[in-house]
Amino acid sequence: MVLVCMLIAAAFAAPQGQAPTETVPIVRQDSQVNGDGSYQYSFETGNGISADQKGDLKKVGDVEAIEVSGQFQYPGENGNIQLTYVADENGYQPQGAHLPTAPPVPEPIQKALAYLATAPPQPEQNSQ
Repeated sequence: MVLVCMLIAAAFAAPQGQAPTETVPIVRQDSQVNGDGSYQYSFETGNGISADQKGDLKKVGDVEAIEVSGQFQYPGENGNIQLTYVADENGYQPQGAHLPTAPPVPEPIQKALAYLATAPPQPEQNSQ
């Protein structure tokens, strides 16, 4: 009985599914790291995946930070998926045709915002 339980436990512990049998070649790979902290890299695989990125040292206020920009793409079900991005003091800013976008602001709201932007400031009221 113990032997049967051990065999069942070993069967459940074994990896499930098929292991990948195809090796994907790297067809291009470049990288460079500079002494000033800047860098760049790029690669492309045999199955259509590619990426490029570069980072440069930038002064933001009193602090030095790395500003990163790049792009990557990979094959999707409906064609290639491509994304470009910048990461800097304003955060991560991706751009791609497959990313969702906000709906347009309705015209009455746009008019109200334009009016509020040009309206004179209202006097503050003291509340007690």
